[in-house]
Amino acid sequence: MNRDSASDARLALRCLDLTSLKDDDNPASIEALAHRAATPHGAPAALCVYPAFVPVARRALDACGLSGVRVATVVNFPHGTATPAEVEAQVAAARDAGADEIDAVFPWRALRDAGDAQAGAALVAACRRAGGTLPLKVILETGELQDPVLIRRASEVALREGADFLKTSTGKVAVNATPQAVEVMGAVIREQGARAGLKVAGGVATIADVQVYLGLAEQVYGAARLGPDTLRFGASSLLAALVAALDGTGAPPAVGGY
Repeated sequence: MNRDSASDARLALRCLDLTSLKDDDNPASIEALAHRAATPHGAPAALCVYPAFVPVARRALDACGLSGVRVATVVNFPHGTATPAEVEAQVAAARDAGADEIDAVFPWRALRDAGDAQAGAALVAACRRAGGTLPLKVILETGELQDPVLIRRASEVALREGADFLKTSTGKVAVNATPQAVEVMGAVIREQGARAGLKVAGGVATIADVQVYLGLAEQVYGAARLGPDTLRFGASSLLAALVAALDGTGAPPAVGGY
């Protein structure tokens, strides 16, 4: 089908988790990120930052009149090697700091290298316990799992243990989001009643990228259900392309990653 770039950009902006997960993040850079979220065309769904910057992000968003923008943070990030007890403590600390949403890395190595799905089940369950009703996005690191069978298995385990979203990637590995991985994840979500959302993260930087994933998400939820409750884009550089499309000035050069 033919897609309308402006309509797709408007939807993607509403579904954007504007992200900064850099080694040199600091309070000033997170405040600047919050200011970027105040666009003439509306605001993103969330800012995604490291746990240390959750209070900074919340204060900065409120100061910009963006109290409706949520603050997301990451745990077991980026390597996915912490124990369930360690991750449970990380989630509890993030919740107490004011995080609205949790993005947790699935222990993908255990599944890929040893066929161990129980490690993932235990970790997601620990996040669910500690986070209570906070939305939980489970990062599968699909570019490292690679095999569609493993991506499907990780998706099934995460949903069974209470994930609210399946997320592709940390943005910290060589291969991040791909249409093939999102298709597998979406199929599992659809088979389980489409009660969970889908987050596409890592390397999404252009309107063309967005349109590919919107098409895949429509196959899962139908166009009428697409919104921040069912779909997120995790990106840092995508915002400029969305605003350019909505301004009618064309897309700026793409810069991938977080």
